Amino acid sequence: MDKAVVVVEGVSKRIKRQNIVEEISFSLNQGNILALCGGNGAGKSTLLRMIAGMMQPTAGRITVNDLEWKKNRKLYAEQIGYMPDDFQFQHGLTAEETLSFWAALRKVPQERISELLEMVGLEHEKRKKVSSFSKGMRQRLLLAQALLVKPVLLMMDEPTNGLDPFWNRELIKLMKQVRQEGSAVIFSTHQLEAAETAADQVLFLNHGRNVGAGTVEFFQNRYGSLHAAFNDSLGLD
Repeated sequence: MDKAVVVVEGVSKRIKRQNIVEEISFSLNQGNILALCGGNGAGKSTLLRMIAGMMQPTAGRITVNDLEWKKNRKLYAEQIGYMPDDFQFQHGLTAEETLSFWAALRKVPQERISELLEMVGLEHEKRKKVSSFSKGMRQRLLLAQALLVKPVLLMMDEPTNGLDPFWNRELIKLMKQVRQEGSAVIFSTHQLEAAETAADQVLFLNHGRNVGAGTVEFFQNRYGSLHAAFNDSLGLD
């Protein structure tokens, strides 16, 4: 039986009397990809940050590989590769130096850096300063750092932002490769085409609430497409 890598039970987040995430529950097994779909303010980033241990839930429980953040923060963090939506890089560092810094923090052999730079198509830009990178190049560098540790759980916040069509396709290939290697993958997106192509499972969020969840196959069979399923979940049809 496949192992549940992530278990989210009744998780809520309240900030300044406002419910950002409300009573979200789901589990994700190894070798599966989950897309969190919704518009701006849906709660996708907040949910990802809580799973990553960067933000604590107001209520509920999260485990990653049977670990809880509060009980063993270091071991919990070691399970996860996290790609934020954006990040302020050190402007004076090159792509290679940036990955070397993160590799040292996470005790990853330096030879992994060359492998990852090639994987994300930055091997020829490795000695260029990150300050000169386009949005898409920064996204690919963020993906490389998330993959440094070969994580049990890879999480990506809006990973397709800034990517051209070629790297959109390559990103999806990389996600599927990580899945085939036995990891679980969660990514957030407002691009339902990306979710339909990459994910096994989908969770629709609206104003922090779960308004629909299931396999991509289920939604395609019932509604014809994720677009139609999402519109139905919002009561737009």
